[in-house]
Amino acid sequence: MVKLRRLGRSEIELSPVGLGCWQFSEGFGLAGGFWEALPADTVQEIVDASLRGGINWFDTAEAYGNGRSERALSTALTSLGRKPGDVVVATKWFPFPRTASHIGKTIDERISCLSPFPIDLHQIHQPFSLSTVEAQSNAMADLVQAGKIKTVGVSNYSEKRMRAAHAVLARRGVPLVSNQMQYSLLDRRIESNGVMAAAKELGITIIAYSPLAQGLLSGKFHEDPSLIKNRVGPRKFLPAFRAKGMERSRPLIEELRKIATAHGATPSQVALSWLLQFHGDTVVVIPGATKRRHAEENVGTLQLTLSPDELRRIDELSQHYR
Repeated sequence: MVKLRRLGRSEIELSPVGLGCWQFSEGFGLAGGFWEALPADTVQEIVDASLRGGINWFDTAEAYGNGRSERALSTALTSLGRKPGDVVVATKWFPFPRTASHIGKTIDERISCLSPFPIDLHQIHQPFSLSTVEAQSNAMADLVQAGKIKTVGVSNYSEKRMRAAHAVLARRGVPLVSNQMQYSLLDRRIESNGVMAAAKELGITIIAYSPLAQGLLSGKFHEDPSLIKNRVGPRKFLPAFRAKGMERSRPLIEELRKIATAHGATPSQVALSWLLQFHGDTVVVIPGATKRRHAEENVGTLQLTLSPDELRRIDELSQHYR
């Protein structure tokens, strides 16, 4: 039985591992271009493996293929016999180049794309907008009070913006339940820029996206660098994927492999488990999956517990990524 975690100061309970659905974008648009288009039966297999392994929530977004990911998720869940209330669904509104008024104007499209599944968590996808944090937060609170969404989150918000959104929503009697941030052993900036500390103080859940650093923490690219050249999208050009970046992360990868072997696990599972354990219940993770076996590996993390010494060793080897 998977022990669930409370989503911020809401009544919603999440499995520590969710499924990120960015890769369901069908290769459409700027965001979707990071991934090859997946056949519908593959999407269903990924969702099925996630559900069977104990995952109870899914994170998607308007920007993921302009609604294509939302529709693909809804279709897969429906085909698998899931009904409204069986799972928790999170999506996001994309703010640029829009104003806060578009939050209310586009919500019916979000509801339609995800139908029949309700929006349990609606998030502001980026901090860049033509409106203030106050205006956007009030527009989200309007949706909660109209019964169109259950809770409000943000994504990629600095400590200052997160605190501002929290304060505006609090005046409306609505909690800010989450801040979705890029967070992995190869990107620990939220630990040093105030975001993690503020989240703990305010009771806000950190939803870690790219928790495997787009696959780097699996170790497969360190074993065979030629795999990078065959990747679809711009990942191959990121500094972490270049030779110098790979050598910098190699000691950490070797330690993840060592710990994984001791547990009969994989380096990816160890990397995810560290995120879930090191900060108590504050962090949940949303790794993606493009194959059923990826989803099965993700959910296997739920059965892994690292020792205090293992947590410390990993911490020490990834300190320079803070």
